[in-house]
Amino acid sequence: MAGEWVGTPRVRRRGGLSIYSILLIMLLSVSVLSSIVVGIIGYINGTEALRAIAYEKLVEIRESRAREVTQLFTTIENAVRLGAMNETSTQAIVDFTAGFDELQQTSVDSADAAALATYYRDTFAADLSAATGEEVQGAAFAPRSPAAKYLQAKYVVPYDSWEEAILTDDAGDGSTWSAAHAKYHDYFRAMTQLQDFEDVLMIDTDGDVVYSAFKGVDLGTNLLDGPYRLSNLAVAYRESMSRNIVGDVVIADFAAYSPSLGNPAGWAVTPIAVDGEVKGALAIELPIDRINEVMTADGEWRINGLGQTGETYLVGRDGLMRSISRQLIDDPDGYADAAVSAGLSPTAAELSVQNGNTLLQQIVSGAAVTAALAGDSGTMLERSYLGRDSLTAFAPLNVGGLNWVIVAQESSAEALVPVEDFTRNLILSTAGMIIFVCLLSLVLAQVFVRPLRRLKTAARRIAAGEEGVQVEAGSSDELADVASAFNDMSRSLQVKSNLIEEQEKANERLILSFMPEGMADRYKHGDEAITQENEDVTVIFADIVGFEEMALSMTSEEAVAKLNDLIRTFDEAAERFGVERVRTTRQSYLASCGLGTPRVDNARRAVEFAIELDTILERYSAQQGVKLDLRAGLDSGRVTSGLIGRARVVYDMWGDAVNLAFRVQGDSDEPGIYITQRVADRIPDTVPITPAGDVSTQSGTQRVWRVESNVPVPEAS
Repeated sequence: MAGEWVGTPRVRRRGGLSIYSILLIMLLSVSVLSSIVVGIIGYINGTEALRAIAYEKLVEIRESRAREVTQLFTTIENAVRLGAMNETSTQAIVDFTAGFDELQQTSVDSADAAALATYYRDTFAADLSAATGEEVQGAAFAPRSPAAKYLQAKYVVPYDSWEEAILTDDAGDGSTWSAAHAKYHDYFRAMTQLQDFEDVLMIDTDGDVVYSAFKGVDLGTNLLDGPYRLSNLAVAYRESMSRNIVGDVVIADFAAYSPSLGNPAGWAVTPIAVDGEVKGALAIELPIDRINEVMTADGEWRINGLGQTGETYLVGRDGLMRSISRQLIDDPDGYADAAVSAGLSPTAAELSVQNGNTLLQQIVSGAAVTAALAGDSGTMLERSYLGRDSLTAFAPLNVGGLNWVIVAQESSAEALVPVEDFTRNLILSTAGMIIFVCLLSLVLAQVFVRPLRRLKTAARRIAAGEEGVQVEAGSSDELADVASAFNDMSRSLQVKSNLIEEQEKANERLILSFMPEGMADRYKHGDEAITQENEDVTVIFADIVGFEEMALSMTSEEAVAKLNDLIRTFDEAAERFGVERVRTTRQSYLASCGLGTPRVDNARRAVEFAIELDTILERYSAQQGVKLDLRAGLDSGRVTSGLIGRARVVYDMWGDAVNLAFRVQGDSDEPGIYITQRVADRIPDTVPITPAGDVSTQSGTQRVWRVESNVPVPEAS
């Protein structure tokens, strides 16, 4: 066909991504998607775990406060029970009752009657009205019986406060009741003050309050038909007397109590028996401050894990608080505003601020309290009594028969701060991880640099002192050759390092063979003037007599070999006796005891060592058929040791003791062991010595002694 092209067709390259690009996209896609999925899973699990931890913390705090409240009420019940059973209380109820009955036959004079009327009309009624916000007729609370009028006229009306009234022991009226009061009041006053009770009362079997520690207006009243017959105290008294069980304590829940100016009062009442017969009852007013101290951890909220907004409080079956609000303590004005905004009446909020307590004033409602009153315990997120979203841990609390609720609460804004921090950190870490993965993917695409990095890392390890480092050869021929060469170099360096280490050890042994370890350390560290002063050292200077004559019949090599054998034997003996060789010559041996290692018995050891040397030479002479003797001189005193010379270092020892030891052995022509008087004074009497003359020194004449031969040498210690 005309116009057709004939030949091999060309292959056209299709456009597309390179393998490098595809690999990079795959790595980025998988890594980024994985990071996002892991972040979501971590967020869900982490936030749930942190919320669970926050709730567990509140549960732990709730249980801790519940235990403390239970222990407090147990302590109160035991205190009331023991107080009613002791001899003071049993005698007091009898005496107070007798005095009260006697006063029932006494009438008050007109002045006291007028003072009582004025007090109830102008003082008590006004105070009670101000405290409760309600109009009060004082005459309705005035005492009715002669005894009540008498006691209040003498012990209540004259005082401006309860704190003043409790300090009075005797009104000085001469009555039988006042005599009993003067006798027992100090005991009950101490009970009130030491136990932080709001008041302590004694009630006879007719319902008459025959004693009050603080002398309130309930003194002398009758709980069965008087103005306070409907009070929680009267209810608890009737229940206690109806049970008629000695040691049984009846707890009355808090309720408004008029004698306390309408403030809440709770009671613990138990019978008082004399010879098995109930004569009355002891009643204590529950300590509100102690309950508040337990529930507020004595104000240490943060230390106890409640942060800035957390608190624990009690709620009664009526839905009213039985303890104080933390917000009221921290910020009374802020509490009032928040409580009113949450639904509390302004009057109740104002009374709480005025009285400094939310007891029976603050209403607490909600699912948590409802569930706890039904007997359930648990945790939930709900709005608090101040209108804040809060994490709440709740549980029923049965103390003294009171069905209360205990609540531990913390605002969610504070409690979940770790969750917010975790979320923020997780987002930042996930973003950082994505960025890191992107960079890592780019790096991984350049995988050919990895063998070089391995070589670099190995080189740094060698530079840091590591030995025997080997690297993988890699896939490239050139890089494999470099890696093999590097491995050969590393092995060569290791071999050389081992040789150097062995040489250093040999040098160390060589140095220690002619100088002490302490001086060797100083020498290796470059000290130039190395000396050591020793105050108490015994020096041994010994000559081998006859060795020169023996050496004349031998070659030099044979003589040196024989001498080395003897010196080695001497060194072994020195090690056994704690003696240190200083230096040797062809036939002399200089040693010391107490130089390198201080020894209190250096003289004894040195003498025993010299005797051992003499024994060695005798044994050697007998074995070799030669005549070798020992001539040794010993002296004790102060010596100086050190290294002498620079290019050729020599370890030596000098001083008076060295010189005298040399002179002692050198001045005698006869073999033997010669010691100075200083040595003789310090060796045991079991070593026989004989006089051997005198030697003159700079400090005077020294007596020289010779140690008798053939003295048995004790075993070295």
